[in-house]
Amino acid sequence: MNVSQFLQLLREHPEHTLTFVLSDGSTIPPHYHITEVGHASKTFLDCGGKGHRTESCILQVWIADDTDHRLHAKKLVTIFDRATELISDHELPIEIEHEAPVLTQLTISRHEVAADSLVFHLSHKHTDCLAKELCTPNFNIPAIPGTCSPASGCC
Repeated sequence: MNVSQFLQLLREHPEHTLTFVLSDGSTIPPHYHITEVGHASKTFLDCGGKGHRTESCILQVWIADDTDHRLHAKKLVTIFDRATELISDHELPIEIEHEAPVLTQLTISRHEVAADSLVFHLSHKHTDCLAKELCTPNFNIPAIPGTCSPASGCC
């Protein structure tokens, strides 16, 4: 889900709370706070030497002791409005940063509109080799399956 889609849902349902469902079916406690709206950029080389750049909008979730706190869609739109200079590209994917129990970045895999809540189902991000054409044909080290050949130029 990108920023534009996310904000459209928030604006269509301003009085709804937001519920975040983790991949194991549990939910982030409803008294969470959104402590950061950020624009994250990552520039890197894959193991084959090719350059890449990824960008996303990160919403940092923090659990406080004020168990009566609830975030409504209208309030999160206000927070986004303050971050306009940082989040000018509304096509950026939304990621949720949550400490559960270690700091994890999650993507929104799907959403539902319930009677009084916007329910966002979260998925874990996964790693992958971005230079498979260089690496995967070189599984020639039998003692360590899946290891790249030292002569292949990757790994």
